[in-house]
Amino acid sequence: LPLPTRSAHTGDGSTKRPVPSESDYQSKDPEMRTSSCALPLLLARGAQSFASPFLSRNLAGGRQLRGDAGRKESGLFDLPPETAVLEDVSTSSAETAVSGGADDGPSASFNPPSGGSGTVVIAEDSEFVKSDPDQRAYRAVTLPNKLTVLLASDPETDSEAAAVHVRAGHFDDPKDRAGLAHFHEHMLFLGTEKYPGEDDYEDFLGKNGGTSNAYTDMEDTNYYFNVSPLNHGGEKSDGGTSEALEGALDRFAQFFISPLFDESMLERELRAVNSEYLNGRTQDNWRSFQLMKHGASHDHPFSKFGCGNYETLTNGGDATLEKEGEKEGEVEQIAFGGGSSPRTALIDFWTDKYHAGNIRLCVIGRASLDDLQKSVEKTFGSVRPPPPGFVANGIVDQIKAGILKKRSPEAGSHITDSEGNLVFQTEGLTYSPAVAFGPEQLGLIREVVPLVESRTLKIFSLVPPSDDPMLASSHPFRVLSHLLGHESPGSLHHLLEEEGWINSLSSGTGISCSDFSLANLALTLTPKGLRERDQVLAKVWQWLRLIKDAVLSDSDGVIERYHNELKTITAQNFKYREMGDVTNFASTAAEKLFDDEPSKILVGSAEVGDYDVEVARAFLERLTPTNSFVVITGPELAEDDEAASSAKDGPWQEEVRYGAKYRQSRIPSDLAEEWDSPSEIDVRLKLPPMNEFIPDNLSLRCDDPEQVAAFDPEADYRNMDPKLLVDTASLRMWHKMDRTFRVPKSSIRLQLNTPNIYRSPRSITLNRLFGKILSEDLNSYVYDATCSGINYRVTCVPSAYAISVSGFSEKLPHLLDVVTARVGTLIEEMKEGDGAHPALAAMFEKARQNLLRETKNFVYDSPYEICQYNLRMLNEEKAWHIDHYISELEDKDVEPLTMKECAEVAEDCLFGRSKAVALCIGNIDEKESLEVERIISDRFLKKRPLTEDENPRFNALRMPTKEEAMNIYGPDVASNQVPIILESLAHSEDEENNAVVVTMQTTSSTELGYEGLAVQEIIGSLAYNSAFSQLRTKEQLGYIAAAFVKKTQGGGNGLCVLVQSSNTMPEQIEERCLSWVRQFRKELEDYPDERFAQEAAAVRASLLEKDVKLSEEISSVWSEILNTVPFSEHFKNPVFDRVEKFADVLDLERDEDSRTFQSASELKQKVLDFYDKYFLDKNAVRAVSARTYNHKAKEIFEANIGKPGILSSHDDTRKLKQYLSALPSAPYWGR
Repeated sequence: LPLPTRSAHTGDGSTKRPVPSESDYQSKDPEMRTSSCALPLLLARGAQSFASPFLSRNLAGGRQLRGDAGRKESGLFDLPPETAVLEDVSTSSAETAVSGGADDGPSASFNPPSGGSGTVVIAEDSEFVKSDPDQRAYRAVTLPNKLTVLLASDPETDSEAAAVHVRAGHFDDPKDRAGLAHFHEHMLFLGTEKYPGEDDYEDFLGKNGGTSNAYTDMEDTNYYFNVSPLNHGGEKSDGGTSEALEGALDRFAQFFISPLFDESMLERELRAVNSEYLNGRTQDNWRSFQLMKHGASHDHPFSKFGCGNYETLTNGGDATLEKEGEKEGEVEQIAFGGGSSPRTALIDFWTDKYHAGNIRLCVIGRASLDDLQKSVEKTFGSVRPPPPGFVANGIVDQIKAGILKKRSPEAGSHITDSEGNLVFQTEGLTYSPAVAFGPEQLGLIREVVPLVESRTLKIFSLVPPSDDPMLASSHPFRVLSHLLGHESPGSLHHLLEEEGWINSLSSGTGISCSDFSLANLALTLTPKGLRERDQVLAKVWQWLRLIKDAVLSDSDGVIERYHNELKTITAQNFKYREMGDVTNFASTAAEKLFDDEPSKILVGSAEVGDYDVEVARAFLERLTPTNSFVVITGPELAEDDEAASSAKDGPWQEEVRYGAKYRQSRIPSDLAEEWDSPSEIDVRLKLPPMNEFIPDNLSLRCDDPEQVAAFDPEADYRNMDPKLLVDTASLRMWHKMDRTFRVPKSSIRLQLNTPNIYRSPRSITLNRLFGKILSEDLNSYVYDATCSGINYRVTCVPSAYAISVSGFSEKLPHLLDVVTARVGTLIEEMKEGDGAHPALAAMFEKARQNLLRETKNFVYDSPYEICQYNLRMLNEEKAWHIDHYISELEDKDVEPLTMKECAEVAEDCLFGRSKAVALCIGNIDEKESLEVERIISDRFLKKRPLTEDENPRFNALRMPTKEEAMNIYGPDVASNQVPIILESLAHSEDEENNAVVVTMQTTSSTELGYEGLAVQEIIGSLAYNSAFSQLRTKEQLGYIAAAFVKKTQGGGNGLCVLVQSSNTMPEQIEERCLSWVRQFRKELEDYPDERFAQEAAAVRASLLEKDVKLSEEISSVWSEILNTVPFSEHFKNPVFDRVEKFADVLDLERDEDSRTFQSASELKQKVLDFYDKYFLDKNAVRAVSARTYNHKAKEIFEANIGKPGILSSHDDTRKLKQYLSALPSAPYWGR
């Protein structure tokens, strides 16, 4: 689950390139396209989030911090860290005086020694193990207060960031305040002694192009921010730390020096946490996570309810309790619902956990290491030191204190007990004698009935903590996980997929804590697989036995060869790993300081030692049925009692916090014995061959002699546009050889544009089915390639097929050849029919069932997402409704979908008349690019190309004003707050939330142009914090509340105000949203001129952030190429400097003759005029409101059906669209 961030400058949840690309419509929407608003934007400032289910520290795959940029892109590996030794952290503690007053918080601070900094350097830059592209300078220090800090200096970065990681999470909640750590994280954002205003921190960040967020996990809490210096550098005149970064650090540090925990803010933030909890009650992942915690030993903190709610945080309070007010008819809320204030508990928690010994800081900025160090000393030097003898719950401190022994790298240096068994030192250590999973909690089968249609089978095995010193070098689970999840012929995945039992299989660490981990094998099942789960489980345990036997008797060293193969891949990936987002880097690095030696933080687990058979065997011994529990999920389980692996002996129960329906029983002893020691192993199962896709040639094309000779030292290769290499009626292909990032990686992108995909609901459905079949079919062909850092993707969107291959350059053309060739042969095989290829026929039927399930499950999305979908159905001129897809997929009697028809339709779209664009970029020269062109032309471009008039285009519709709506629906519409209202009822009766999304359309991008879009961005940027503060924080309408600029397909624009609420009806939410729109106009008028100058500079700084790695440049370039696709020959050339031109509009310091706005005062007036014209002029406002009701409000929804201006069905929407005209769609950059 992506963690939310404030993204005031983009309107699309990202932090760069704020003008959304016309072609960027990928999402979970049934058509894989949507407006460019994304969930990460919506939860915002905070949105201080309780960590997602199954995303714990060191979890493979990484926590996503922004959009889809996870930790693996942060410049750090997120696999189990190495051990380390640091300075002693024990010192004397400062006294903390706390009183009960609303303004008296835990304000004690530490006074650093005078006369010299007293800071100790524990790792200099020369000691850090870096990747080749890493040009940053690093230093690790310990401040006098014993705070460990990682500093990173990057003079080339356009964004600066910092993060604090606290080794305290919801495991540390007191028994009478479940969720306190999470609530505490929320409260830290709401004022400190030095900066008491609840918005002081966020306002400063906003003025400096910044964002912030936090999350609370099981044993950890992480806070982070970023800023973009406003002069696109922003350093002080003396060359020190930028004012933006130092000012943010000063405000950030106060979280850990003197938070207020203002009594007046407790009640509303309690309700915010309660709303967050209620949002999770209708999501299966939260239900599953809490059910796992419920099944653990209640003596261990893993069993705690980490999110918390109003009742637990107030120790018994009821959020609904009210009393009569002083005036007749008024009601007032009872303080803390009759429970008690959590303020004292908050202060106690902060005092106990938030000191220098229990936090780690990472700062990355443009300034030198010396200047960054001075800034940290100045801002964080007053954080309280740890109490005497304090040892943090981390590998570094525990080794230093002698609690753990650092394992010697020499082979055979194992730590054993008196019986010679290997000892995993951290296992069971932290919370001893309590264990999360003992004999009573293991050896179980648990069956769960989900809310949405899904079928899964998961095996969780209790294993040592993933960062235990014994595992730090050889990483035995890496090889095991690689083999368990392998997809080549002969693998478990291949066998189960061939039988039609599974859709996917994955393995990894499901839960990782300081004293235990749960290894996880997860399968998504087909209906057939759920029915025949006994056989599925039998094959799983047979596969595991095959692997175990290979480890236990590895006479020919095959397991060691797998280990060395993965070691090579890991080393290559690290050697050429590029720098990523600075916020992700800071957040991850701060966490890793607890468990990694600072100099090894960058390399982490990429530094792999030799294979250790003893450790591998000891680890594998844990993977038994009696040391595991099996969780099976499926809607049919409530009636299914036939399977031997059923939990039919247990009664159905309901988990108390999230309401998951489940039953469980012990695994029968005979079944457990058969699983552990299978009487036979399926002959189709065999270990995979060695990987042939690991690249050998990692040379750089730019270092070839002819390229060196052509190098121009005066040229700006970073900003050089790609060259149009091929320009024919069928194909336009660009090429750019990389000289900037210098990594042996490339990307080949191809888009085949055709109007045939979206000509009918049936056509796009069949094409999406083909995409699923192709993906499954190719797994066995290219799985090794994906393991080696070479990836492919074939995607069907409404206007095109998109094919991409990317990764290490050497094998890339071969992979493209394999993928594109298989597209053709697969179509031919499918055309031969079911009888000729029964396996393909089974694959087709499985794909149909999966697509039907996924499409039906869309109705279970959050209410605000349903609102956005309904708005899209109205906004877009041509948009097939989800019901059309369900009808095509379900109908088996009249014209059922067939495999043959699927192949024929896909053939027409892929090999019929089309128009293609392509890009070859990275470590690839012109000669190799022309070979790519040959493959593309030979495979796909055999027919006459499309004419300009046939090119697929999608238009946005102009929404009606109130007067226009009255002409359609009559005068009764005049009484509506908004002329057009889209209403829907939540599909699930368990859904507790209502939602409203009010969209106030401006006009097309064509009509707005650069200037209008710039003004619109300024409004969206300023609106974000205002709406969050008013609607979420002050009025407590709901946990999800935001205002943002929204862009729709076809060039439509508007301002969206979104609220999802469990305590307010949609009509009242709508009224409060409109009230905020009026209030915000006054706020804009009251802002001084310089506030608009600051905001323009912040937006501009965000726009001008450089691409920091090759993949970012690829994305930027490719999006500009795709922008040209829908348009005529007049606009066929990409404007690669479009973003820079947009930024120039906001530059108030340019020469007067070239400025768009001559002054901040003029910009402010333009903003006010724009706002009045599009959002306040009653005769011109084009507003639409989408409402989703929960079932408690069903009567209201039904009573509104048929009322003028209220659209309650897709038929109503279809009728209105016939009255609407399309917006101009010509590109604004072409004017």
